[in-house]
Amino acid sequence: MGERIRNYEIIDERFRYYLLGNCDLELIHDGMKWCEGPVYFSDGGYYLWSDIPNNRMMRWIDGLGVSVFRSPSNNSNGNTRDRQGRLVSCEHLSRRVTRTEIDGSVTVLVDNYEGKQLNSPNDVVVKSDGTIWFTDPPYGILSDYEGKRTQSELGKSFVFRYDPESEELSIVADDFQMPNGLAFSPDEKYLYIADTGATHDKNGAHHIRRFELENGNELTKDTVFVEVNPGIADGFRVDIDGNVWSSAADGVHCYSPQGELLGKILVPDVVANLTFGGKKRNQLFIMGTHAVYSIYVGVAGAQYP
Repeated sequence: MGERIRNYEIIDERFRYYLLGNCDLELIHDGMKWCEGPVYFSDGGYYLWSDIPNNRMMRWIDGLGVSVFRSPSNNSNGNTRDRQGRLVSCEHLSRRVTRTEIDGSVTVLVDNYEGKQLNSPNDVVVKSDGTIWFTDPPYGILSDYEGKRTQSELGKSFVFRYDPESEELSIVADDFQMPNGLAFSPDEKYLYIADTGATHDKNGAHHIRRFELENGNELTKDTVFVEVNPGIADGFRVDIDGNVWSSAADGVHCYSPQGELLGKILVPDVVANLTFGGKKRNQLFIMGTHAVYSIYVGVAGAQYP
């Protein structure tokens, strides 16, 4: 155990440079069932996130508070923005990935692979070339709590890459138990993908794997980047220095680009996901199980639209 200072646990002295000693963890909103999929809209100055079992998406504007953005939301989970600033969402109930257009209409991007319905798209990220990468574990079809209980048509969990230009959907990884959160390194040389198999297998995976990208779209040189303890790496983001900020059972863990645990932000709730936002991208917006928190840190998140 490292040194505990207010909201932090310092494991490595380098972590001190990412802390702001006069900034406390703030409770933004509580009373939700399962918070997920945070995304920041810099042009609107607001955050969106999913409250999956309540079948809605929420919005928070600093100074104005929290409101319902979309209800029903098809039990949406992961959200991001594409390079044109449009909202891209993973939906458990409808088992699809959608894009919300500037006029508010919803476009279905993909809902099947070779004629077989997807499991329940979970988390999503958009590469600088506009391609959409998402994970497809069965969490949304295992019960009625986050979607609708049913059988998988694919019979397996995949990581997909979708090209909106060609409308081609391809499998980029097929050896995960439960593929979950994912994020690119700032230079897009690496793709990090979580495996949260431990949620349904006591000996299952609870780690983040790192892949090198070859030709911009092929995953190679697979290594286990970190094993997360306690808990699982449900969702995570990368900062401009290449550090990975991951969810965990006791808060948010910060790992160096070499996979060293630098320190933790201690949160009184199991953390599912997080994102960077705010005017300078230095505000961490943290999804607890039933509540949303924020805290300012000493580094900016990697650039997202």
